[in-house]
Amino acid sequence: MTSGISKADVVHVARLARLRLSSGEIAMYQEQLSRILDLVGEMDDDRLAVMPAMAHTQDLVNVLREDVPRPGLERERLLGSAPDTEGEFFRIPKILGEPE
Repeated sequence: MTSGISKADVVHVARLARLRLSSGEIAMYQEQLSRILDLVGEMDDDRLAVMPAMAHTQDLVNVLREDVPRPGLERERLLGSAPDTEGEFFRIPKILGEPE
């Protein structure tokens, strides 16, 4: 399977990318781009259609830890470190445009 990337295609892409390529570089990129497109073309092969879709390469199922309740931080300790409080709440400056 050959993708048929021409030298003109390589020159066109190089011009779009504002690259100046020598004739040796044009030939090198022509070969590399052809190989890349050939590999991508193989992915469309019917042999790959029988492979199941994968979200991950490893067979991992629910690797999350158990959801176990734990005690939280003490309210008094948290409010004690706040710059300003009002009762059991943090007090913050007004936001612009908010009604009084």
